[in-house]
Amino acid sequence: MTDHRSNASTEPRGAAALVERVNATLRKIATPSLTQLVLRCGLAVPFWRSGINKWDGFLQLNDVAVLLFSSEFKLHLPGGPYDYPAPALVAFASGSAEILLPILLVLGLATRLAAFGLLLMTLVIQLTVPDGWPLHITWAAMALGIMAWGSGRIALDHWIGADKG
Repeated sequence: MTDHRSNASTEPRGAAALVERVNATLRKIATPSLTQLVLRCGLAVPFWRSGINKWDGFLQLNDVAVLLFSSEFKLHLPGGPYDYPAPALVAFASGSAEILLPILLVLGLATRLAAFGLLLMTLVIQLTVPDGWPLHITWAAMALGIMAWGSGRIALDHWIGADKG
């Protein structure tokens, strides 16, 4: 003879059962791979948009980008603010990274490295625009999530076997 009371006590009942059904449905919608893809795209967009505004053509940095790094942008460090060193070089490197790293993120190629690069850029941006921390912390959280959990299955890294988890 089987005791049905022991099985009944392990299954959620009432509100707990409803919550578990809702959670199961939400887990099916927000799969890890979809979440990782959306994180990658979400982090890529603001950097890409900033990057395309720095260029007039292929390897042709616009004057505004250099002007911003030579006269507007300052590093807010103790004892500062300080001018950016080699503003034309920093503008070129920044503009290049803001194009290349988002492309890598969206493709899911060298994903953790691309996210790390954008995390470093976020830290420099925070030093440049200290009042922007609510947005910057969001970018940092996305970059850290990508670095921690990788590209997911919807990524070139996964298909070539470069991201093992």
